[in-house]
Amino acid sequence: MSAPAHIAHPPLQGSARLWGTIALSAATFMNVLDSSIANVSLPAIAGDLGVSPNQGTWVITSFGVANAIALPLTGWLSQRFGQVRLFVTSVLLFVISSWLCGLAPNMSTLIAMRALQGFVAGPMMPLAQTLLLSSYPPALAGTAMAMWAMTTLVAPVMGPLLGGWITDHTHWGWIFFINIPVGIAAASMTWTIFHKRETQIRKLPIDSTGLALLVVSVSCLQIMLDKGKELDWFQSPEVIALTAASAIGFAFLIAWELTDEHPVVDLRMLKIRNFWTGTLCMTVAYSLFMGNLVLLPLWLQQFMGYTSTQAGELMAPVGLFAILLSPLVGKNVQKYDPRALTSFAFVVFALVLWMRSQFNTQADFGTIMIPTIIQGIALAFFFIPLTTITLSGMTPDKIAGASGLSSFARIVGGSFGTSIAVSVWQDRAAMHHAQLAELINRGSMATNSTLANFSAAGMDTEQALSQINRLIDQQAFMLAANDVFHGSAIIFILLIPMVWLSRPPKKGAGAAASAEAAAGAH
Repeated sequence: MSAPAHIAHPPLQGSARLWGTIALSAATFMNVLDSSIANVSLPAIAGDLGVSPNQGTWVITSFGVANAIALPLTGWLSQRFGQVRLFVTSVLLFVISSWLCGLAPNMSTLIAMRALQGFVAGPMMPLAQTLLLSSYPPALAGTAMAMWAMTTLVAPVMGPLLGGWITDHTHWGWIFFINIPVGIAAASMTWTIFHKRETQIRKLPIDSTGLALLVVSVSCLQIMLDKGKELDWFQSPEVIALTAASAIGFAFLIAWELTDEHPVVDLRMLKIRNFWTGTLCMTVAYSLFMGNLVLLPLWLQQFMGYTSTQAGELMAPVGLFAILLSPLVGKNVQKYDPRALTSFAFVVFALVLWMRSQFNTQADFGTIMIPTIIQGIALAFFFIPLTTITLSGMTPDKIAGASGLSSFARIVGGSFGTSIAVSVWQDRAAMHHAQLAELINRGSMATNSTLANFSAAGMDTEQALSQINRLIDQQAFMLAANDVFHGSAIIFILLIPMVWLSRPPKKGAGAAASAEAAAGAH
């Protein structure tokens, strides 16, 4: 008979539970904050390190891919080293990698350090969730996860605002340095409170072949997506080679994982209808959400004259409704059909993106902010109900693995969404630029009138044409952003029937199961 996975400890009491919750929440806050704080700072980071803003998106994608690779390893690592020891070590390594990110002298170093940061961040979220649930009695599991939801929703609100302010008022490196005191305090408190509650250590075989195939296939696919635009996609032998390596890697990964006794990613769970439909919807929806989350501040800063702080202030209100409504949704998700709640979220997402697709270069701050505020409603009804669908029907021993695989797919989807959105934006802008430039000729009254105005302002012909080209660029990238927003809205609507392919989860699954679903969503 195998040893138990962990020793059952009684719930924490009094101040120990309070400070334990604060420590775990602080580490979670730092982790989530760091995944969003760099978004509005990308142009400043790219400019300071001498690369294009498109290359700057590697700062986000490298973190996301490394994080996704680490997630499936959490279960094995926690059994090999113990949950508390692994969590504290992950937090301390996160602090060190944050410090190295802030000191990075060039983009290559920053990308490498962000990848390291993403990898060590992988175990932090699921382990913080596990330790938090173990600190509360089952009757209060819902309360614990409501606090968890508040933490994970406040961080994305603070991220763009704090990142924008830091970028405008000091060196961008401070978006990483601020993790240092928070991480040290969280690690110290966690070790002090939880070190006597360490889980039992077991030596399990690691699926090294599966892990190697996972790293190769995911890395090649992500590099292909990031370098594709720069290398003219499939006109480049490098892109073709990366695509082939990724496809072969995934093919071998699927074959290996379905036959290995201890797979690093248990693909057999995809036989369960609710799991594969929920995971597919979560992955596609999250990729759309992340792609548009990165695209909007890029467009505002490059072509609408917004500073990093202003872009952050505009993105921050997305969390207002999410913070207010998320605890209510988590508390009542068992009373309503989560498929209906998820469908409502997709409709709101589609509405928000359709509103954004109507933007023009005259849109003021308030006009751009309204869809951002409404999007908070969609976020509240998106994560928890969809994760409830994904994990419904899972036996308790499978929930951790299912949550890890679903999170892996979601995070990789978010990274891919970022790359694809920026690439499509660039391609559509080039097309719109060519179409608009065709209208600039001597036979056009508007062209002649504009050239005359510029000439009256003291510009020669070359300067005037250069100014017209800048105006065309602004319009082309605005139209391209509208195309991305409009296309994303259509995909959200098309996702709704996919949600209804799942079976309705059984009523009364219990507070702990509901809490597990709520936590897995974040």
